[in-house]
Amino acid sequence: MEQIQGFLPIILLFVVMYLFLIRPQMKRQKQEKKFSQEIKVGDRVVTKSGLHGKIVQLHDNDDTCMLETNAGKMKFERSSLSMELTEKLNKPVKSEKK
Repeated sequence: MEQIQGFLPIILLFVVMYLFLIRPQMKRQKQEKKFSQEIKVGDRVVTKSGLHGKIVQLHDNDDTCMLETNAGKMKFERSSLSMELTEKLNKPVKSEKK
C-alpha cells in the first residue's frame, strides 16, 4: 500500500500533463489537418507569415497550393496556411449600431 502511495503523485502529474498539455495539442493538430484538407479553390487565406491571398490551385500529390496575391502567384505548403488568421479574415464584420 505504501508503494502505491509513493507513486500516486507521479501518476497524478502524468494525468494532469495529459489533460492540460497533450490532449489539447492533439485536438489542435486534428483541427489544423481538417482545415488544410477542407480548403478549396477560391478560398481567401492567410499564411502563418501574414501573406494574404486567394487559392487558385491545389496540388494533392505534394500537399501544396498556389496562392494569388497582388504580387503574383506563389506556391506554398498547405501546412504554412494559418487556420486562426484565415478564420479571422473570413469572419463576417459586425456593424456597430449608433
